[in-house]
Amino acid sequence: MNPLAVVTGGTKGIGKALIERFMSGGFDIITCARNLHDLEDLEKEMKGLFGDSTLYYLPADLSLRANVDAFLDFVKSKNRFTEVLINNTGVFIPGQVHNESEGTLEKTMETNVYSAYHLTRGFVGDMMANRKGHIFNICSTASIMAYPNGGSYCISKFALYGMTKVLRVEMEPHDVKVTAVLPGATLTDSWKGVDLPEERFIDPKDVADAIWAAYSLSPRAVMEEILIRPQLGDLD
Repeated sequence: MNPLAVVTGGTKGIGKALIERFMSGGFDIITCARNLHDLEDLEKEMKGLFGDSTLYYLPADLSLRANVDAFLDFVKSKNRFTEVLINNTGVFIPGQVHNESEGTLEKTMETNVYSAYHLTRGFVGDMMANRKGHIFNICSTASIMAYPNGGSYCISKFALYGMTKVLRVEMEPHDVKVTAVLPGATLTDSWKGVDLPEERFIDPKDVADAIWAAYSLSPRAVMEEILIRPQLGDLD
């Protein structure tokens, strides 16, 4: 039986690149996204590329706790051990603390932090019991440096980075690996409509390859952080 990875937000950008990379490595995948049509298209595409692996999916908006719980129940219904959990779901709403729309902070924290927190709690017990497993949290360079128009997004990514550090310390004695992934500007829908050449952005496949490399280390080592920036430097 193939090992299993759970990747949230799997239909686009980094999430889709991760699914392709792990399925090419022999994994089955369980993923979620808000749009059912996108999930159906993804499943058909992956089935054509990786016939020996299976992609399971559930439509879910992980900013909503009830949807987080439903996704957890869906994964648990497969009665499979989750070897890898990648908390990738995220939202970026541009703005500044003093002028953001009411509710921006709550929506951003619910999506970027609370979903990762509750999903991690749902899986980590089995990982601890089995003394194996790897959790990746997709943070951001915004986790370590603030920038204009980042507002609640920066706040949430700082929080997710902090959570990842705490979890890493907690999991040390249980042989469960925890890695913070901090990509800079990556060519995803967050940058849609920006008049810049592709060369100014990280390719999502590069992020996926780096995560796969971290997963592939021996049980004796863990890559605690993966910091990736565009070769030509950060975007303002």
